[in-house]
Amino acid sequence: MAGSALAAGVLAVGATLSIGLAAVGGAAVTAQRAAAAADAAALAAADAATGAVPTAEAPCTLAARVAVAGAARLTSCSLEGDVATVSVEAAYAGLAAVSRARAGPPEGP
Repeated sequence: MAGSALAAGVLAVGATLSIGLAAVGGAAVTAQRAAAAADAAALAAADAATGAVPTAEAPCTLAARVAVAGAARLTSCSLEGDVATVSVEAAYAGLAAVSRARAGPPEGP
């Protein structure tokens, strides 16, 4: 009988650890997804602002579409000349992963 109780305890601990690790892994994936969406949105906005990508949309409108395609939501977008700074948010299990990115032409001497 003691062996059965021990086995049940080991299984309970293993199940709890597995659920915890799955939650941490999901949160890490969501954070990386938010970072990738922010990078892509900032690049899209900067490319639209410089004219590198011909589009009829405003740069921040294009950035919002790119963020949605990356499973995130654009929360802020600003342009300073040809430099775009964006912030995006992605949700996982009721929590939000927020990421910011900045893109634009290289700074010259």
